[in-house]
Amino acid sequence: MSVSYEYYRIFYYVAKYQSFTKAANILLNGQPNITRCMNNLEHELGCRLFLRTNRGVTLTPEGEKLYAHVAVAYEQIRAGEEELSTDKTLQSGILSIGTSETALYGLLLEKLRSFHMTYPGIRLRISNQSTPQALSALKNGMVDIAVVTTPTGAHKPLHETPLKSFREVLIGGPQFAFLAEKSFHLHELTQYPFICLGKDTMTYAFYNRLFLQHGLPLQPDTETATTDQILLLVKNDLGIGFLPENMAEEALAHGDVFQIFLKDVIPERSICLVEDTDRPLNIAAGRFRSVLLDSGCRPSGSL
Repeated sequence: MSVSYEYYRIFYYVAKYQSFTKAANILLNGQPNITRCMNNLEHELGCRLFLRTNRGVTLTPEGEKLYAHVAVAYEQIRAGEEELSTDKTLQSGILSIGTSETALYGLLLEKLRSFHMTYPGIRLRISNQSTPQALSALKNGMVDIAVVTTPTGAHKPLHETPLKSFREVLIGGPQFAFLAEKSFHLHELTQYPFICLGKDTMTYAFYNRLFLQHGLPLQPDTETATTDQILLLVKNDLGIGFLPENMAEEALAHGDVFQIFLKDVIPERSICLVEDTDRPLNIAAGRFRSVLLDSGCRPSGSL
């Protein structure tokens, strides 16, 4: 049996208000058409649903049974429509993002602040993870998008879009301040303790490849879980390490650390957006994606 949804919608209002006239007024429809639709519904279901009197209508026992189900279904549908309506206007919704620490501080916080001020009704769920962890969460549907740093190692159906380029600088603490007096090749610094993110990060993969290009093994004396820890350890003279320029600025300005200049070029990296092309974005995530892509800070070339 295939009964029109419109018939059930009309039935809901007639039964709720026990009046064809009131239902017609609410639905902005003519009473004769309302009556015709209910006659058709009774015919299709093979039973009487209403008892018609001069005062209005009442439900038959069969009508009561049907209304108990239709009322729940219709009110759930209406609630869903209202929820979608508020989502469309971005008055509500959830935005889930997996992000690496460098991407969080280098771009994402600024964009989230602007987005949250414009759409305060959107709830934010931010997972601070390594790039591989963020991409794994994206593949598993645990986050809507990932904002991470290159290299990402993303493969189809994941798609990577560069957003902002950044450079990293080599820094040392007070004990290594003498290294700031001249420029060095990488191979000249291997005698000093080196601090780096752990092997499960793409930053480690980036520097491992860089060192190999210069014929050097990457053998960090200390591996950390976060970029903040690199800065803290460098400040306390546990070694030298690379840090994104913007994250090192304040410590450099205060003289807590010193930049060690290199003759070898350290390639630029990028903060990028990664999406799962097999999975459509919800309304909130789609809007935030537009905010990221309209940021005007993307590099001119692709990675």
